[in-house]
Amino acid sequence: MLRRRTSCGARNQGASIQPQGDSVSPNGGVSSLFRRFSNGWRRCQVAALLLAWSIAPSPVAAAEPPPSNGSSHIRALTFGILPIGGPSESLEAWRPMLEDLSKTLHLPIRSLSVSTYEGLGEAMAEERVDFAFVSGRLALDAVLNDRMRVIAQLTRTNGSRGYYSVLLVAKDSPLHNLDDLFRQPGHLRYARGEVLSVSGYLVPETQLFANRRLDSDTFFASVSVDNHQNNALAVANNEVDVATNNTADLERFAQRFPDQYARLRVLWTSSLIPHAVVVIRTDLPADLRQQVANALTSYGKGKNAASERAKLQLIHDISGFMPAGNETLVPFADIEFNLDRRRAYSAQWVSDAAMQARLHKIDAEHEALVRRLMAPSGP
Repeated sequence: MLRRRTSCGARNQGASIQPQGDSVSPNGGVSSLFRRFSNGWRRCQVAALLLAWSIAPSPVAAAEPPPSNGSSHIRALTFGILPIGGPSESLEAWRPMLEDLSKTLHLPIRSLSVSTYEGLGEAMAEERVDFAFVSGRLALDAVLNDRMRVIAQLTRTNGSRGYYSVLLVAKDSPLHNLDDLFRQPGHLRYARGEVLSVSGYLVPETQLFANRRLDSDTFFASVSVDNHQNNALAVANNEVDVATNNTADLERFAQRFPDQYARLRVLWTSSLIPHAVVVIRTDLPADLRQQVANALTSYGKGKNAASERAKLQLIHDISGFMPAGNETLVPFADIEFNLDRRRAYSAQWVSDAAMQARLHKIDAEHEALVRRLMAPSGP
């Protein structure tokens, strides 16, 4: 049984009204990947996107003449925020940095935050955001389908090159290793992330389930879908037996919910996953794309570095952004490739030739995708 726990319940703030502007409670839309499975469901959810507030330049910044360039007709930019915890929490975390960015660019920056990956994917597909902070898998969709490109990748204070997906269980759980888990098909309650969540779905599905010719949605007695924070709370409160999460979100969870964190134990850890990225629309003027990229990658490094780094710390312990391009997404294309191949091997085929044809198609599509991502491109 697959069910979705909403992110607007008692566990987090959901999409509470912001005093800075208008907001409505989102449950997201659906990206191009999800449209295949839940078109009807999507129509009921699309109306829930949250346009949170407009960040205007300060009087000093607004008084300065804007740079003379081909982007002078752009009156404002909209920034899409990958959901971390609840939408309100994400908005508050990003606001100080975006205010500074607004001053640097001499443009108001509106923030759009949603409670689901699908909602942000829908907003990018419908060109309701100009640039966005997204996971690698969501960025891959945006680059391939939504006329966007990667301009930066986050860096973290600890200098890590990425983060790890994990499986969580209760500290006193009888599950002590993966063998204990896989000996109990149809008996355990599972909580995972959305299909566009790299650490919440794609990596564990690839490295744990597809590798064993299993599908997590049918292996467990019940499956619920929510964000990392709510899934960790579900394990701590004995609402599920196993849940996906990641090391970066767990650090944040430990700070916000120390008592609940103390009830958790990590059962499994994945291989390294590269950090999230910032993408921007390719139909924006080239000079504006370059200005946004420069503003992001120089933030926290200039004369106001100490103040700016303190603001970055509010955003999931980010230390800054480094220049990046579409080639950054190759590891995420590889994750999809490996998952597709493993699913092909575990499927039922009328003949070996049919399976080989499918594998050949997967290989060819992956090679073409990697060539496209590796092609030279600038902001």
